[in-house]
Amino acid sequence: MSDRNHIRQQIRQARRRLTEAEQRAAAELIVERVAKAGHLASARKVALYLANDGELDPKPLIDWYWSQGAQIYLPVLHHFSPGHLLFLRYDPDAALIANRFGIPEPRLDIRLLLPKSELDVVYTPLVAFDASGNRMGMGGGFYDRTLSGWQQGRGPRPVGLAHDCQQLAAIPTDSWDVPLPELITPNRHWRW
Repeated sequence: MSDRNHIRQQIRQARRRLTEAEQRAAAELIVERVAKAGHLASARKVALYLANDGELDPKPLIDWYWSQGAQIYLPVLHHFSPGHLLFLRYDPDAALIANRFGIPEPRLDIRLLLPKSELDVVYTPLVAFDASGNRMGMGGGFYDRTLSGWQQGRGPRPVGLAHDCQQLAAIPTDSWDVPLPELITPNRHWRW
């Protein structure tokens, strides 16, 4: 586990070193890549996240999807099933509250809840990835648990979003890690 924690620390530092201009340019390039990918561009129920700790900022992608008429859903820590995520609709005027990790999320309102099986795509943040589609998150396993059934057709297809500096030659994996079928960086659209 210490190797994984060391990797997390190094990559988080690398992405935090990106300047505001580099972050903004990366976010705009992601929009261009998604707009060119028909299966992603046509999604109507899209789960995204709000950037934290130097993550690639999907805000321009959120705005682009809204301009295309899509509905956006944000992850919310599940109140009754620890370690899992719920997805609540996010509108431009939505009030956000900080969760226990300090990450903004919509206030829990059952009327805004969408079962994950109804989402077209779930864009996931990550700390690091490799050329085989392995993803390393922050260590809590929230996305791994939430997306564990996608390979058997029980849930939406996950797509990672990352800066190019988050790629490693190989990531140590565990049995519970959910590999990504697709990942987008500013310089490449990966598919496995």
